[in-house]
Amino acid sequence: MSARTRLEIGTDGWRINGDVTYAGAEAEGLLMNVRMVNATFEDSGRDDFDADANTDRFIAQIPDYRDHGIRAFTLCLQGGMPGYEGAINSAFEGDGSLRRDYLERVDRVIRASDEAGVAVILGFFYQRQMGIFTDPDDVRAAVVNGVRWIAENGYTNVAVEVANEYAHHGFVNHQIVKSDEGQVELVKLAKETADREAPGLLISTAGMGSGRLGESVAEACDFVIIHFNNTDMADVPERIAALKHLGKPIMCNEDTKVGNRGAEVASLCVENGCSWGLMHMKVNQHDPFAFDGAADDPAVYGRLKELTTP
Repeated sequence: MSARTRLEIGTDGWRINGDVTYAGAEAEGLLMNVRMVNATFEDSGRDDFDADANTDRFIAQIPDYRDHGIRAFTLCLQGGMPGYEGAINSAFEGDGSLRRDYLERVDRVIRASDEAGVAVILGFFYQRQMGIFTDPDDVRAAVVNGVRWIAENGYTNVAVEVANEYAHHGFVNHQIVKSDEGQVELVKLAKETADREAPGLLISTAGMGSGRLGESVAEACDFVIIHFNNTDMADVPERIAALKHLGKPIMCNEDTKVGNRGAEVASLCVENGCSWGLMHMKVNQHDPFAFDGAADDPAVYGRLKELTTP
């Protein structure tokens, strides 16, 4: 891959191709993002869903998302909740090896994002798909194989999110994912693999919707990922302030607040030095998936454009 977009962290915040993001704008140094985990969705139990066409519809709208201030998409190798239970949607086999047919769609999104100057926060594990693994060593193998795949393809616009909301009860049979100690181990494993095979690859993992993250986990990560789904607007500044002592970029990459409330919390996060990310569950994540650029939520994307324009 001839990469065009390089994601880095500088002393002044997030940088793309060496330049601080949104220079001169309110959101300078931040990485405004949107959760698009089902842009690469499949359900192997269904024959009425065209996975490639779904991915194509998303890719076609990448320029519009970018033009409204988005500089990162969150994807996941096990997708997200599609609005119904029982979907079989995983780029991993049970032994932690990778399914190349699934990865072809992920690759297309990463490359299209790279062309547009946009980063990808690539998640590995999602709670509803973890039944595919039976052994902690298979989970470890999945982490190593995921990082190696990023290295093999030469992506420079990708950062890793080891798990989505790692403390979620859906990970109950996988303490190596669910516990703080297990997350620290997996984050360190990803970083050790990256140091050997993908120098510069940034590694993190995501906390719950309360806007909190375990201290030991946050310390292990290159940047801090929190979610604000269940966080009252009034509590957002305190949640961000509680993590400032780490001296790392703080990113919310999942918030279900939409419309005017979404616009307000985006502004609040920027005011407090935190990147913000929309999760428009009913539009982008629940089947039938819709990807219509800024038309997904005019209030939110209008505000994001204001915050990211000098």
